[in-house]
Amino acid sequence: MPNLPSLLAENHFLIELTDAGEGKAPACCIGTGPFQLTQGFPKTLVANENYWGGRPFVDKVEILTNKSIRDQWLDLSVGRADIVEVPAEQIRLAQQQHLTVIASPPVTLIALAVADSGVLSNPNLRAAIALAVDRSALSNVIFQKQGEVTASLLPNSLTGYSFLFPTELDLNKAHELRGGLPAPTLTLAAENNPTMQLAAQRIALNLHEVGFNVQVVNAATAQHKDLALLELALSSSQPQSALESMLRGVGVATPVLENTPAGLYKTEREFLDTHTLIPLLYLPRVYAISGRVRDLRLSADGSPLLADVSLQDAQ
Repeated sequence: MPNLPSLLAENHFLIELTDAGEGKAPACCIGTGPFQLTQGFPKTLVANENYWGGRPFVDKVEILTNKSIRDQWLDLSVGRADIVEVPAEQIRLAQQQHLTVIASPPVTLIALAVADSGVLSNPNLRAAIALAVDRSALSNVIFQKQGEVTASLLPNSLTGYSFLFPTELDLNKAHELRGGLPAPTLTLAAENNPTMQLAAQRIALNLHEVGFNVQVVNAATAQHKDLALLELALSSSQPQSALESMLRGVGVATPVLENTPAGLYKTEREFLDTHTLIPLLYLPRVYAISGRVRDLRLSADGSPLLADVSLQDAQ
């Protein structure tokens, strides 16, 4: 397993210290990274004096959760925050408001998961769904032309073969595949935020054009779902481990044995031909930063690397 080191470095394999010695549990999480987590609210990361890579420049990082994008941007404008989120579809708005924006390459896959049971146990129906989704409309209208349209699991920047998976809409072929089968009523679950709900509504409209009746529901409260709109993170810059992690994230325990473009393509093709997961778009992860933040870089999955960040007015 030549990709074992990169797999073990993923979050799935984080080791939690449960015993601090002498039978005593630690007061909080302890790790070997540049920061350590303290107890209490807000969540606070403090610099690890013993970090093997050298102590971070900043003393602590406070993480505030469950804040709307509007509130995050307001906090940034009045100096209460230094790094805030920018949804990909709002990059232009952030730039119009003169925010300093830093974006990763495309690292978040928007994909449609399709059940292979019930009415969708018929592979032709799943294939018809894959041909009926208008990726260009999703990209241009919903996500404001950010990211890239895709029909592959990995971005083209990692593999170079993404173009081999066709992304074109083909309603005629979708109608042909559905044939004379009755139009099933399907449930499409999506995260309860405006953008994902709009994307789900757009997909429902596409599927209606080929004879599917689709009801869009909140993923958090859905009792049953035939379809689900997902966000899947690219966890590694190494294609082999990234693909294996992506498959594992959707419940497919298929080892990726060949670390060659041909081998990776074959694994992707065999899985995607089942049409149980339909890749749609790859989006960047984007942040706005305050004027005092220096040297912020993003990791392979688009998360901010805070260990080398410094603040201009720090004492």
